[in-house]
Amino acid sequence: MPGHFEPLPGGGAAVALDDVEISIIRSLAVQLLELIGPGPGPAEGAESDPLAELFAEGPSEPPADPVLRRLFPDAYSDPEQAPESPAQAEERRAHSAEFRRYTENDLRAGKRENALAVIRSLDALAPVDETGAVLKLSPAQSRHWLGALNDLRLAIGARLEITDEDDTDLLYRLPDEDPRKPMVMAYLWLGGLQETLVTTLLS
Repeated sequence: MPGHFEPLPGGGAAVALDDVEISIIRSLAVQLLELIGPGPGPAEGAESDPLAELFAEGPSEPPADPVLRRLFPDAYSDPEQAPESPAQAEERRAHSAEFRRYTENDLRAGKRENALAVIRSLDALAPVDETGAVLKLSPAQSRHWLGALNDLRLAIGARLEITDEDDTDLLYRLPDEDPRKPMVMAYLWLGGLQETLVTTLLS
């Protein structure tokens, strides 16, 4: 079980994590929450209205931060499509803006929920011994974790400027003195956790 998820009887997944691994995942999840930011919320001095928040419009422009652009990409962007005419490009931007306006708030809420689920499950861990603990997730918690692990890898991948599989292959060959090495190790480790969690949920 150390380092990878295994299925639990009746559904869900379990993984053994040491104190350092718990601290890393929790810290990354907190940073992800801070990056995504709070929900739209009420105006200053106004009372919260859940119904109004449900139908609140989101932004229409892509985020400036490259990590947020990776987490919330344009819906109509296809880097492999044929070159566009100016009119086609403008039409695509308009469709993307409209889609983003009505979906990004929900996407952000879902990503916040996933990150919060990770933090809460780690905070609720009872240490097995001085080396760490065994994290046991229900099927619902496992899905939250899967979403959060994917978002964390996307975020780190954006910081490392990973765009395709060739970039990932290069990461394995980075020298130890490269300042990106700790981030690369976290990226690869989270990928292993994600992969074993997917396998566990599909088994």
